[in-house]
Amino acid sequence: MSDTETHNWPDLAIGLYERLTGQKAEIIYQFEDMTVEVPSGTADESRNAPWRLNGTLRIRTREHDGS
Repeated sequence: MSDTETHNWPDLAIGLYERLTGQKAEIIYQFEDMTVEVPSGTADESRNAPWRLNGTLRIRTREHDGS
């Protein structure tokens, strides 16, 4: 494996977003009855709250002119 290979999902998402930024790209995520367990804190005994996602999340990129 080379050092430039992606080893996890967050790195893959970041790399994709960085590559598309400035190219007026749009990333669309579609969720169908997905549940995410969100922790209430950082302690080992923290409880989780289930968040349900059902729909579409759109992320658009655009260039800034720097002025």
